[in-house]
Amino acid sequence: MRVFIAHNVYQQRGGEDAVVDGECELLTKNGHDTYIFLCNNDELQTIRNRVEAGLNTVWSRKSVYKIGIDLNCFRPKLVHVHNFFPLITPSVYDACIEAGVPVVQTLHNYRILCPGALLMRDGHVCERCIHSSPYHAVLYKCYRDSRLGSFAVARMVDYHRRRSTWNHKVDRFIALTEFAKSKFVEAGIEPEKIAVKPNFVTDPFPDALPGGKRKGALFVGRLSVEKGIVTLAWAWRRLDYPLTVAGDGPESGWLDGVSSISRLGQVGSRRIGTLMATSAFLVMPSEWYEGFPMVLVESFAHGLPVIVSRLGSMAEIVEDGVTGLHFEPGDAEDLAEKAQWMIDHPRQCREMGENARQVYLEKYTPEKNYQMLMRIYKEAIDARKSTRA
Repeated sequence: MRVFIAHNVYQQRGGEDAVVDGECELLTKNGHDTYIFLCNNDELQTIRNRVEAGLNTVWSRKSVYKIGIDLNCFRPKLVHVHNFFPLITPSVYDACIEAGVPVVQTLHNYRILCPGALLMRDGHVCERCIHSSPYHAVLYKCYRDSRLGSFAVARMVDYHRRRSTWNHKVDRFIALTEFAKSKFVEAGIEPEKIAVKPNFVTDPFPDALPGGKRKGALFVGRLSVEKGIVTLAWAWRRLDYPLTVAGDGPESGWLDGVSSISRLGQVGSRRIGTLMATSAFLVMPSEWYEGFPMVLVESFAHGLPVIVSRLGSMAEIVEDGVTGLHFEPGDAEDLAEKAQWMIDHPRQCREMGENARQVYLEKYTPEKNYQMLMRIYKEAIDARKSTRA
């Protein structure tokens, strides 16, 4: 199969980029020809380029032209879109329709429903745009704290919602969890168009998990409000137990003065793997719904149990008392209590890690993911054929 992959890269590399790389490698290893059409937000350095991107957020003639040329040259069996915002734009679907190629779209976040993409406002979950006008985002400056920027994105969401673009021009969506699927269905996307496929990682220990004593807690990610950094900081002021923080971000100052926290800043994937293989448990106190964080599947692959907010996809992925523990979102005292329980019950903590490793082997390996991806591709191709008929 020849697969055309379209992706808009952000200026700061994130989990979506890792997913695209992983799926491309997976397809290639299984004998498929892939072509990657990339746009990069580094193109938005000048005011002129940013204004142009804002005006073209709804639909881009340039994007249709460039993608159309590449489609005609590569002649794929299917197009898989990951992130179209802001440079590729939903016009990618029209280029595919003109070329007669079926489309799969992975929903890494909630951008097609929410201009801010996170279903979050002022540090709290917000679902207002699911059921009402996305122009509420302009009032609250949901996109980059800018009314002008929020208007541009809200206009894109509203335009395509009114024209049922998502139901008429995409053959299959991939949601990362059942929870995420439920939110898109609430917003009006036909449920039969949405397949659920999680993210995956390559097994770091194809033979067996390494032995040795595990100690200390671990946080991996961006140090920002939506990631629950403030809650994490207050929780650890109540604990006398080492926490290693791998990551950086605007809220890093909240961790200052907490003696039991060691900050590493940004570190490479190999170091992250070492930390996961030697830590007792991971903490993920996010206060937005998340998609399917790569850090979770990586933790499971390393046999590392996770304490997560009882919220959205995190509560679906981590089974309370089996592969980790849940705590009330934003409740530092509850997080501290759950962490203390892990500290006081090392045997049960280790068993949860073993359970997490087993769940990884059952659900999140490349081999399992490839089977799911091929099934979704076939459904998209069959759906396009039936539409033509």
